[in-house]
Amino acid sequence: MQSIQLQDIIPTYLEQEKIESSAVWGNDILINKGKNIAIVAPSGSGKTSLIHFLYGLRSDYNGKVFYEDRNAKAISADEKAAVRAENISIIFQDLKLFAQHTVYENIAVKKQLNLYKDATSIEEMATRLGLDKKLSQLASTCSYGEQQRIAIIRALQQPFDFILMDEPFSHLDEDNAKKAMTLIEEEAAKRNASIILADLHPVTFFKADALLQL
Repeated sequence: MQSIQLQDIIPTYLEQEKIESSAVWGNDILINKGKNIAIVAPSGSGKTSLIHFLYGLRSDYNGKVFYEDRNAKAISADEKAAVRAENISIIFQDLKLFAQHTVYENIAVKKQLNLYKDATSIEEMATRLGLDKKLSQLASTCSYGEQQRIAIIRALQQPFDFILMDEPFSHLDEDNAKKAMTLIEEEAAKRNASIILADLHPVTFFKADALLQL
């Protein structure tokens, strides 16, 4: 997939003053594959909603989201599932881990959808992000920062043209956040993919081609 386009997107519930001050809501924005986008969004401005709109999880908006020339609202559930398996990966703010499964199982669940990476990639990425000793533990026993790193590694196990990230480093210290960002950028570069990172404040070590104020 070569592009995602937002065409006059406005959440149905958002206050008018937040729409008027936004560089995203109500505008036409084309994100081409390979371009990195930072979205800075104050609390309550619809940051998580935007990520969910792009991923096709929510449709409570006016306007259109296009996957190339396909309207995200118009494609079938099977087509949307294929887009998520092949074209768009995501790191949710609330992570969506399976608490009573091991760290390894949480990461390897992506292989049920697409055998893009082999088993050694999990161990290699876990080692780089300091989780290699945690792979056999239940996810529920890990700290929130460790769980964020689990979610990051899981998102990198599939092919993607775009990776969506909603406050992916909120519970990481700067050193671990930089290590995670480096890994994400390396994996995106291998795919010539785009990183779309939404956060409350600019992430200074993220090399964005454009910064949009939500």
